[in-house]
Amino acid sequence: MQARPGRHAVVTDDLNFPSDLYVLQGALKLAGPAYQLRLVRSEDGLTIADESLQPAIDDDTALVTLTHTAFKSGYVYDMGAITAMAHRAGALMLWDLCHSVGALPIELNKHGVDLAVGCTYKYLNGGPGSPAFLYVRRDLQEQLLNPIWGWFGQKGQFDMQLDYSPAPGLNRFLAGTPTLLSLAAVEPGVELILEAGIERLRAKSVRQTEYLITLWEELLQPLGVTLNSPRDARRRGSHVSLGHPEGLRIDRALIEEMKVIPDFRYPDNIRLGLAPLYTTFAEIHAAVTRFRRVIVERLYEKYPVERPEVT
Repeated sequence: MQARPGRHAVVTDDLNFPSDLYVLQGALKLAGPAYQLRLVRSEDGLTIADESLQPAIDDDTALVTLTHTAFKSGYVYDMGAITAMAHRAGALMLWDLCHSVGALPIELNKHGVDLAVGCTYKYLNGGPGSPAFLYVRRDLQEQLLNPIWGWFGQKGQFDMQLDYSPAPGLNRFLAGTPTLLSLAAVEPGVELILEAGIERLRAKSVRQTEYLITLWEELLQPLGVTLNSPRDARRRGSHVSLGHPEGLRIDRALIEEMKVIPDFRYPDNIRLGLAPLYTTFAEIHAAVTRFRRVIVERLYEKYPVERPEVT
């Protein structure tokens, strides 16, 4: 809010990753009762049309923040159109790239994006516990300040001065000591992405998600499985969500018996993540045919209906 004084609203949507919303709620609570979070709601729980955001973004909006690829459905926002919409209102734009980076081209500079965050453990191959990252547009780096002041963000950190003075440029957004072992694990993963080429990976991802959807249409749709991801590849990331009333128990049977490892998101989403760097078409076929077997042979019925703590 300090970067946009006199404005009191942050705009997001109900497709955003929940922990993003928690951070926003906590920050606005600290800012005071005059500040509000405007939550644009999806009509189908899977997508939100770009124009649906427009009424919520006005001259009281300080920040618009969205997940570029929705974590449940794989729906992809038009980054350029939404960023331009935020800028026309005088607001800053922040994108969460966790389900996009490493799977599809992202042109932050081209679209004038102000801020972005993301993780490295998904398509960047960093593995569990690998670090997150932050993007701040170059001309904003001296204007903005990290609210968590740590010694790695301090100017002259080894001077051990008692009063905080922010480091120049992007370094001011550092806080504590980096997790060096995790950073070391990310490096070869990113190098593989660069060597393969993100455009080539995106092309393969589109072919693979189209193949999976074709198999769904032939083998799973007749069994009551719904497609919970966009059909338009331009609006779909690199994961495909399938829905079924027994989704949780099907998910457990796939993991525990079929050696297929999707994940599950309530109410009915079984997410199949396709990492084009190493996922094969044969693996996609095997996953779908085993999915069909779980339903046809009712293998899921042996699993409890009670909701587990972790899914």
